[in-house]
Amino acid sequence: MKIGELAQRSGCNIETVRFYEREGLLDAPERDSNGYRRYAEANLVELNFILHCRSLGMGLPEVRTLRSFQANPELACDEINHLIDRHIDRTHEQIAALRVLEQQLRALRDTCHANRKTSECGIMRNLTQAADGHECSCHSHEGKAVID
Repeated sequence: MKIGELAQRSGCNIETVRFYEREGLLDAPERDSNGYRRYAEANLVELNFILHCRSLGMGLPEVRTLRSFQANPELACDEINHLIDRHIDRTHEQIAALRVLEQQLRALRDTCHANRKTSECGIMRNLTQAADGHECSCHSHEGKAVID
């Protein structure tokens, strides 16, 4: 199959296929006599594996590691387990950071409840103060949102 069909069947775009090929994540396909790439079903399976890993939030280095284990199925999977454990830990950190962000956004939202002019809006005042280098009166301290 040509690159367009591979992209369509995998649900990604052609540039993504080329990128993964350049990065060495996707095995290089055969070439027709005219130089066009000719992908096999195995390339589709590889691409779907890469896309699934990426949908789980894994970075290219993690996908590269997992692809190397795919190429060497006789290896022990301890490193794979550690890779996933580290990814879980990072996910927990991201969740905690998103909770703090949510608190900050709620505190910012609480600075304006009325239908006012923009010049009187607490949200705009806080955003402008933060842009001027002043601490936002809705900034989070020690993980708790506060309002001045």
